[in-house]
Amino acid sequence: MKIAVSELIVRFMERLGIAHVFGMPGAHILPVYDCLYDSRIKSVLVKHEQGAAFMASGYARVTGGVAACITTAGPGATNLVTGIASAYADRQPILIITGETPTYIFGKGGLQESSGEGGTIDQTALFKGITRYHKVIERTDYLAQVLNQAARILLAANSGPVLLSFPYNIQKEMVEADLLDNINFSAARRAAASRVASKLLSPTDELAQLIAAARHPVIVAGYGCIRSGAQQAVAELSDRLGIPVATSLKGKGVIGEDGELSLGCLGVTSNGQAYRYIVDHADLVIFLGAGFNERTSHMWDAKLLADKQVAQVDNDPAQLEKVFRADLAIHADIHEVLHGVLEYVEQHGANRKNLDNLARLRQMTGATADTATGSGDSGKQFPLIEHFFKQLAAHFAQDVQIFDDNIIFAQHFLKILPGNHYFPNSGISSLGHAIPAAIGGRFAVSANGNPTSPTFAILGDGGFQMCCMELMTAVNYAIPINAVVLNNASMGLIRKNQQQLYGGRLIDCDFVNPDYQLLAQSFGINHWKVDCVADVDALFARADLAGSINLIEIMLDKNVLPSYLSGR
Repeated sequence: MKIAVSELIVRFMERLGIAHVFGMPGAHILPVYDCLYDSRIKSVLVKHEQGAAFMASGYARVTGGVAACITTAGPGATNLVTGIASAYADRQPILIITGETPTYIFGKGGLQESSGEGGTIDQTALFKGITRYHKVIERTDYLAQVLNQAARILLAANSGPVLLSFPYNIQKEMVEADLLDNINFSAARRAAASRVASKLLSPTDELAQLIAAARHPVIVAGYGCIRSGAQQAVAELSDRLGIPVATSLKGKGVIGEDGELSLGCLGVTSNGQAYRYIVDHADLVIFLGAGFNERTSHMWDAKLLADKQVAQVDNDPAQLEKVFRADLAIHADIHEVLHGVLEYVEQHGANRKNLDNLARLRQMTGATADTATGSGDSGKQFPLIEHFFKQLAAHFAQDVQIFDDNIIFAQHFLKILPGNHYFPNSGISSLGHAIPAAIGGRFAVSANGNPTSPTFAILGDGGFQMCCMELMTAVNYAIPINAVVLNNASMGLIRKNQQQLYGGRLIDCDFVNPDYQLLAQSFGINHWKVDCVADVDALFARADLAGSINLIEIMLDKNVLPSYLSGR
């Protein structure tokens, strides 16, 4: 039996397990949209294609599966660029379907043409550096190979965005329906263990012996632990041997940050406890799926790893020894390695580590940190933010989703508990991400999870004005989210840098905000303004934070700045 390529595309998405596709229709992609009409896949109309990419990103972060977005040719595709670049940096499996002008007018200046012919936009070149695979399908005789390659990449352990562009006339061509039966839709097998070290021991045994021999080991757990589903194994190893755990920004929540063995987040804008403990006391640092990027490494401060042994486990070989030399580097699935280490400890035994240094550090600092980070007094500087995050943790112990563009305050104040989920805007750190990503994440929860759990999007007022129109997408689909806007009428980090590094020569960092109460009213959503600590308490006492759409405005003084130095 033969079916149109447009229907085959929809069936391909169904086989990938895609339940929602985010996008905006246009003339050149309408054949696919027409087939979506009868599909179990739900299409979501966004307000801007960039929002579609960010929603797909949020959906992928929550489900751990393949997400999708769809646009028309030309500007529909070009508007995706920032969101797809962010997904590429985060290695997120996102399928992008775009339309294109018919092949028979390539090079003739067709409306919105992006074939690259005749001086038109070259979409292939545009997306080459931000996708793992990109193809304009001009014929159907190799369509099976293209779809097989796309599925292989999307389902790989280290995935990334895949963009398939279908000219209008190709979408209408007929192909055999059983073409998809030859596509491999199985997830790729996990990486087999390898090592860079001794040839006499298995990698897991070698890591276990390093841990057993160390007096003060520290685990630095990154997002790779979450991708691997290794949270419980990290917590078990930490508890069994008394090993403190710090996390990267994306790894927040690998272990409960309220536990006695949690050092919190390791990062230049965190409270500094993890940094101080590692520098002063650690003799072995174990990186588990953590890339040691600029934030985590305190801008690659040499003191963090000086005079220490370093072990690294990652399922992405490109991450191994990327920025430091490791005594032991293991290319493997983190969950499987930790399971092997725990088995070794069970069979051979290992002494529990002495935590006196950690106890003394906490007595001296009160769990707030070292002035080298410049953030030790942030609780006094930003009492509303601190109290907001404390109340958030106190009121929602399970299943809360937090999509965060601001990062700095959450890294310092927010304690993620087991069962909660923190999704920072890492990637390329683009403004305008949090609200659409939270909407995408909330679609995933509404379809598969606990409908009573709240979703928060935290962002500054500058970023809010880049994406606030997507709140109407939430309104259109009755998707409850809480948009938390930090209102200081400025681009806060730019103002900070200009104040601290450029002699106070302020330029293009301050602006006038709209009246957010009237804006919320025009959207038909709730508005809450936080001017004092009592307003925070009232918010959590009275607002429906799980079942309605709320615009929460937290007022900040633009002249009170975090004092850490970014060096730029």
